Amino acid sequence: MLNILSIDLEDWFHILDHASIASPEAWNNFEPRIEANANRLLDILEEKKQKATWFCLGWMARKHPALIKQIAKSQHIACHSDLHELVYTQSPKSFKEDTLRAKQELENLCGTSVDTYRAPGFSVTPHTPWFFELLLECGFTIDSSVFPARRSHGGFPGFGSAQPCRVIVNGAVLKEFPMNTRRLLGRDIVFSGGGYFRALPYSFIRESFNKSEYVMTYFHPRDFDPGQPRINSLPLKRKFMSYVGLKSSENKLRRLLEDYNFVDLPTADNHIDWEQTSIIKV
Repeated sequence: MLNILSIDLEDWFHILDHASIASPEAWNNFEPRIEANANRLLDILEEKKQKATWFCLGWMARKHPALIKQIAKSQHIACHSDLHELVYTQSPKSFKEDTLRAKQELENLCGTSVDTYRAPGFSVTPHTPWFFELLLECGFTIDSSVFPARRSHGGFPGFGSAQPCRVIVNGAVLKEFPMNTRRLLGRDIVFSGGGYFRALPYSFIRESFNKSEYVMTYFHPRDFDPGQPRINSLPLKRKFMSYVGLKSSENKLRRLLEDYNFVDLPTADNHIDWEQTSIIKV
């Protein structure tokens, strides 16, 4: 069993695809809650002796450099883009510029190479075939952007794997850690992060973990902050997924970290015999 712990370092207002909170200019008008929320997670991880990969925005590195440095002391730092834009809304040129800017911000701040990436909203789709090639050009060797099922931000249901695999582009290899799925009532569903984790009963989550050889979690500091401001203009479904289960989520996370051992992505990378993994050609 390979359970990977990952956290997307975003504040409460980094909700995708909503006009009132879409721009960095708007973000400057909101009171940040990221430092208290991230420190709460760091304390829990230290208490439970668990390591995670933290996917960080370049914007976050500029606004909260001390927090990024603090996380880097005990956890693995990875890249989550610069300005939290959906991949499929960008041109290849703008995507590459955003990605390189974020990578440089994080590397300059932490003093180490950043070779792992995750797209905002898992927004790589069949309509962004250039995505993997550009990640390799930007110097990334590991990715965790594929959501191999349908979702509001596109998803990639025809990707071909919900397990660690190798994406081959022009002879070069990108190691992919997609989201894992579980088949239920004829659909592939996700249970191990975000609103799915908060909405589902813990008994179902534990059963799903026990049936899975590989689990990629994805949490956000706001997933455990019941006091965060509400964005009332969100559509009903988005509002539900953004705020369901906030009061019970921290206890649910603590139970999860007590019941299972997790690793960060560098540890997972070393654990896998990559020659035995599937090959995806794009």
